[in-house]
Amino acid sequence: MSIKIMTVADGKQELKSLREIDAKTIGAIYDKYFSEVYRYVLYRIGDQSQAEDIASDVFIRLLEAVKAGRGPQTNLKGWLIGTASHAVADYMRKKYRRPEDEISDSLPDLKPGPAFEVDQREQNRAVQNAYTQLTPEQQDVLALRFGQGYSLEETAEFMNKNVNAVKALQFRALAALQRELGEVDYE
Repeated sequence: MSIKIMTVADGKQELKSLREIDAKTIGAIYDKYFSEVYRYVLYRIGDQSQAEDIASDVFIRLLEAVKAGRGPQTNLKGWLIGTASHAVADYMRKKYRRPEDEISDSLPDLKPGPAFEVDQREQNRAVQNAYTQLTPEQQDVLALRFGQGYSLEETAEFMNKNVNAVKALQFRALAALQRELGEVDYE
């Protein structure tokens, strides 16, 4: 019980120092939360370079919000992931307006062979296409549960739902994903 109280107290101290725009606190917050924000964004969009840019932009938005007096009030991590979710939505809207399908010149040669790479790309593309057919709420629950590794309780708290609602949403999302993919044999 005292560990949770310390965490809440630490979170309040982070928010207080952040509002004072303390450089050490800003650096510590970046170091503490960047990897989580990055993993969330990467899971949602699947592009490492863009995920780094978007994750960095989330922290720029944090500083701008704090300077304007409208930064996080109670839950810094939730605010960061929520802002990342909005940034991903913005990115996806722009991407769908201008679809790009070019192959990067900087793809590493991992030596399994071209056929394996083509198979992997097709599998990833099929999963990504199926993923985009899910509702935003279903995408969020899968991103939080499997991309971020959040527990059911953490996911429920972030999404403002009860645990059973998150379980049902996750079940429906996985079932919809499986329907979109059809019978896929990865052997």
